[in-house]
Amino acid sequence: MRKKKIYENRIIKTAIQLLYPLHCPVCDRIVRPWGEKICPECLPKLKLLTPPWCMRCGKKLSEEAEFCSDCRTKEHVFLRGRALYEYDSAAASIYKFKYGGRREYAAFYGEQAAEYLGDFIRRVRPDGLVPIPLHPSRKAVRGYNQAELFAKEIGKKMGIPVYTKTLRRIKNTAPLKKLNPKERQNNLKKAFNISGNDVKLNTIILVDDIYTTGSTMDEAARTLKAAGAENIYFVALACGTGI
Repeated sequence: MRKKKIYENRIIKTAIQLLYPLHCPVCDRIVRPWGEKICPECLPKLKLLTPPWCMRCGKKLSEEAEFCSDCRTKEHVFLRGRALYEYDSAAASIYKFKYGGRREYAAFYGEQAAEYLGDFIRRVRPDGLVPIPLHPSRKAVRGYNQAELFAKEIGKKMGIPVYTKTLRRIKNTAPLKKLNPKERQNNLKKAFNISGNDVKLNTIILVDDIYTTGSTMDEAARTLKAAGAENIYFVALACGTGI
């Protein structure tokens, strides 16, 4: 009976891919060879973040150091975080993922995160993954939350529960890319709350697409800690370089 179910699932999966072939997260063309999630020649264009990196936020550093200049001068609420890609190499791909309806990219990103950030995630031993939420009005326009899709794929690959309703965005904040660090911090004040009276998770990994200054992660972590969580980490698809 189990073998029959597996066979049926394979048939369904094959039929879906024939009807809706996957697009490459880099060139956005239909992936060749069939059945892959990215074109082999495109894979090297997404540059994985490699050491040296900041031991707090994971930003790529140009030389060996413990922390980047941001983390040397700013005390974060989260304990530590890691990102998958160097931002410049992944920016175009993430833009299509967020705004171009390419939800399918999440499966590839999650696979890569499980492979290359898996050791970090396992060391943290999270009780669950919590994606950074979108404001309901923004999610209604976009149709989905890219951080939630990414988190679910990581959770699926690594067997970690994903809590999509724990954290809510109650303030429709301005786009952060247009703001300086101080404006980002003010913009995000009281941007989140939680569902229910407290959080039943002790150790949480927040999941988002891009890490920049840490303002979003800090405000989300602050909200979760105020509700009872103790240890907050993060994982992001990409982040920029540090100094």
